[in-house]
Amino acid sequence: MLIALIAKDKKGALQTRKDNRDAHLNYISATGVVAMAGPLLDAAGEMCGSLVILDVADMAAAQAWADSDPYAKAGLFESVELKAWKKVVG
Repeated sequence: MLIALIAKDKKGALQTRKDNRDAHLNYISATGVVAMAGPLLDAAGEMCGSLVILDVADMAAAQAWADSDPYAKAGLFESVELKAWKKVVG
């Protein structure tokens, strides 16, 4: 099941993102369930959120992955939304 994780950072949290980026990327690599991912960018081109496509068994697995993400544990996000997603192109 493909799940889109759409997370928006708290205002002024760019340094928190930078400080936890290596741990986040290591987590992505270690878990093996991320089909694609990348940061959302603001008008100035700075990172301000995340889009992660998870390939997991169900929504509960997606929620567990999201809860264990080092970014989430560091309190980076203002909001996190998980939505079932269907790949059509690409």
